[in-house]
Amino acid sequence: RDLGGSGLLRHMNKRLTNLMHSIMIRQQLCKSSEMVPRYDIGQKVVIRPVRSKRLSPRDSDLERYVGQSGEVTDYHWISLERGAKVFYIYTVRIGDGYKEVVLHEDELEAYKS
Repeated sequence: RDLGGSGLLRHMNKRLTNLMHSIMIRQQLCKSSEMVPRYDIGQKVVIRPVRSKRLSPRDSDLERYVGQSGEVTDYHWISLERGAKVFYIYTVRIGDGYKEVVLHEDELEAYKS
């Protein structure tokens, strides 16, 4: 079906709204101990290798950062299945530069000096 310019925009907006309703992304702490982030903003972390046997294109792109340290600059939690599964994603600034990557919690470990 041809959605045209404004039709496509309305369609995409509806899909985005539905997605946001099904995946709640919030930058806040929940009182539940299950939802406390493992890493805090400002904390130094090290990027660790992905343990999957089959690497996705995203995983392959992150391999070049494995072993590098960085600082958590932001995080968000994602709740799936009406809160039954919660996980965090973190924005990490690599080294002393301005490069930032977004990583899953299991792709990080605390920096040990």
